[in-house]
Amino acid sequence: MVTVTMKELLEAGVHFGHQVRRWNPKMKEYIFGERNGIYIIDLQKTQKMFREAIQFMTNMIAEDRGKTVLFVGTKRQAQDAVREEAERSGQFYVNQRWLGGLLTNFQTVQKSIKRLKDLDVMQTDGRYEKLTKKERIKLDRERLGLEKVLSGIKGMTRLPDSVFIIDVRKEEIAVAEANKLGIPVIAVVDTNCSPEGVDYVIPGNDDALRAVRLFASRIADAVLEGQQMLTEGGATAEESATEATEQPEVAIATDATEVEGAAAEPPSAETNGENLAEAPSMAIEPTETASPEETETESAETVVAAS
Repeated sequence: MVTVTMKELLEAGVHFGHQVRRWNPKMKEYIFGERNGIYIIDLQKTQKMFREAIQFMTNMIAEDRGKTVLFVGTKRQAQDAVREEAERSGQFYVNQRWLGGLLTNFQTVQKSIKRLKDLDVMQTDGRYEKLTKKERIKLDRERLGLEKVLSGIKGMTRLPDSVFIIDVRKEEIAVAEANKLGIPVIAVVDTNCSPEGVDYVIPGNDDALRAVRLFASRIADAVLEGQQMLTEGGATAEESATEATEQPEVAIATDATEVEGAAAEPPSAETNGENLAEAPSMAIEPTETASPEETETESAETVVAAS
């Protein structure tokens, strides 16, 4: 069974939240305490809830060969991990911009996907070479624009059965669309976010690269395990979980003293760009800056109109 240990969570810096003045009160129940002006997330709750999310994912995939997951993470720290883990598990992903209406207006998005596929075919069937240089340049620009936002969902012919999200604050539109359609949402929720609208909350640092990769990799592992169970017709994830609890876990630090100790350790050289999770000694809060491209939410209709 896919699982996660307290040691892995600590080493990835999952317990580091945002500055206390940037918190969301709705995350209060998941906060262990405060250290050096930074909220510390209760890793015992994180571990329990992460395992529940993993179990749900495994069971969902094991139910039907056609079940799919959409990985979503458009912030810089999540882009590579989301793409790599989605591809490793054979799932779909969005790691650039979330197109408004991607789920709620999927038929329109499919037109853009079809257009992208048509442009790809044109480059291989000889039609492309018959065009003028000016026409080729225009089509190249169109194809690159579509490829950038649609490459991760090019093969998606229907709505996903669940959505895994890194940073619900940034991806609030994705959460809202999934909620409207009744699609289960599994998400990493930091101390500055609201857990509302998330079916499987995973309290944790959504900015640190190692933490993001840990979350994405375990969800991908859960998908792969579900696919294997479906192929072999093996035990369900609940049965596997029962067996796993019968085996003692390696002794690790889980009490309050040791978690506080971890929070007081010097920050890692790794930077996460948004919160002070790995730089608790800093007195000045870094500003969150983003390029227009990162903050823009382009509508599906705009993409179609461009084609």
